[in-house]
Amino acid sequence: MRRRQALALGAGLAAPLALPGAARAAAGGQRVLRYAFPVAESGFDPAQISDTYSRTVTAHIFEALYGYDHLARPPKVVPLTADGLPEVSDDFRRWTFKVRPGIFFADDPAFKGQPRELTAADFVFAIKRYADPAVKSPLWASVEDWRMPGLAALRRHSLDRKTPFDYDAPVEGLRVLDRYRFELRFELPRPRFIDSMAVSDLFGGVAREVVLAYGDKIAEHPVGTGPFRLAQWRRSSLIVLERNPAYRERSWDCSPTADDAEGQAMAAKLRGRRLPLLDRVEISIIEEAQPRWLSFLNGQHDYIDRLPPEFIEVAMPGGRVAPHLAKQGVRGVVTLVSDVTFTYFNMDDPVVGGLAPRQVALRRAISLATDVQREIRLVRRGMAIPAQSPVMPHLTGYDPAFKSEMSEYNPARAKALLELHGYVDRDGDGWRERPDGQPLLLQIATQPDQQSRQLNELRKKDLDAVGIRVEFKTAKWPENLKAGRSGKLQIWALASGASGGDGQGMITRYFGPQAGNQNIARFRLPALDAIHERMTVLPDGRERLQLFEQAKKIAVAYMPYKLHTHRLVADMMKPGLAGWRRPLFWNEWWHFVDAEPGPGAA
Repeated sequence: MRRRQALALGAGLAAPLALPGAARAAAGGQRVLRYAFPVAESGFDPAQISDTYSRTVTAHIFEALYGYDHLARPPKVVPLTADGLPEVSDDFRRWTFKVRPGIFFADDPAFKGQPRELTAADFVFAIKRYADPAVKSPLWASVEDWRMPGLAALRRHSLDRKTPFDYDAPVEGLRVLDRYRFELRFELPRPRFIDSMAVSDLFGGVAREVVLAYGDKIAEHPVGTGPFRLAQWRRSSLIVLERNPAYRERSWDCSPTADDAEGQAMAAKLRGRRLPLLDRVEISIIEEAQPRWLSFLNGQHDYIDRLPPEFIEVAMPGGRVAPHLAKQGVRGVVTLVSDVTFTYFNMDDPVVGGLAPRQVALRRAISLATDVQREIRLVRRGMAIPAQSPVMPHLTGYDPAFKSEMSEYNPARAKALLELHGYVDRDGDGWRERPDGQPLLLQIATQPDQQSRQLNELRKKDLDAVGIRVEFKTAKWPENLKAGRSGKLQIWALASGASGGDGQGMITRYFGPQAGNQNIARFRLPALDAIHERMTVLPDGRERLQLFEQAKKIAVAYMPYKLHTHRLVADMMKPGLAGWRRPLFWNEWWHFVDAEPGPGAA
């Protein structure tokens, strides 16, 4: 079943606040949204990125066939560049899509001064790019798992012969039928495949001539059909998007439910206006929490995405906007989001990896020694709930009644497990050795930001208490991601957010063929792989939910990931920002909101 929950907390608008950012926008006569990312982007080529922040940008430059209604709860898939719903046949094995005529790419020198219409071939080309070995896409394993006849073989041909990938070679499972129609065929049923075609940041149409024009610089030159285009980029510092002048005639038309008073008010104000409502979006990269918070307070930014937990009691004590901010018209919203924070163990590592009982015992002992409630209380300031399983809130397969060892804090039991399996202190120095007598030293990758430092302090206290020595290796987040995907990290903590309404995405993190990609832990277990395969082809229903339960129990038993929390997120915004609602699991929303170009907006 699908469970979705959002809690909106705030105060009524008082006297509007004339912020410096708004004043600058008024001087230029533009509607501008300014805020900050806490993590640097990696690039803007959909086939080469996997991080949330880069994907948030590309979601506003490229467009998939389908998208999600901005206000509908539960979420509703709607056509975006598609002309209606797909034709589905052969027990969900054959999907035929039609592209709406008259949609054009943003102007770019690659088109030599000619308008360039979006066609079926652009979606086929975009999908083929994931298979091109030269692209080195981190998401190829996900596309390969679609099992389109002929695509993996075309990739192998390129690899084996060391020749360029042949984009013109016919692929049985991926065919252009005419200018506006294309067909995808699968070896197995894909009942929920439309969800994959509703991810603009990954599966939007890509023009082949743009890729040819920019070559290995394509990540710096994204060109799509979306509402915005990239205007300026200073890597790891500033990202500026501006309205795409070639964007088609499209009006704000979202569908809140009848009992959604807030959504109905948004609709009454914005329905019928041409998209995008904003002229410009300016994103700064501010990794440290305090400067990010101050940039909002000082009016340099109009919106703070994911208020740092250390400021929650100052900004929203008791879940309500602080009086001094409410008087200025600042609003705040708290949402239980579809994400999970976790620590992964590299299953290929000789110390923490493996499926032998002693290796499983070590990971489970580390989990039992980890005080998640203290993490929530001290670092996250109460803005999270303990995670019991990989499946996130609001998704198919999530069950709030499911409880597991994943949230248990029991250092005494952790010590007993370690001693039972030979992790004991042999030389009396206070630290345990491995069963073979070698030193037991954990190496945890981390980042240089304040929250990471706070989490590291807790990790060290927890592990010191059970006699496990740990050291931290610090690097920037993109560097850790690259090292993690290549299997060079032993342990790393990160988070994952859902990209669709089905919970299988997190079960995919345990799927053997995805090792090194979505399965960053490199966990391989035939029993789990069989469950994943069966879940993929089954329609939603009782049998599939039972498979979710089995997968959750395996995840807890083998512990390749120590799951920590599902986060509560607080967002705050200045007066004059209209139409905002946090998406549950999609990244595109900038074009649906309006930032008034001067003070006095409601």
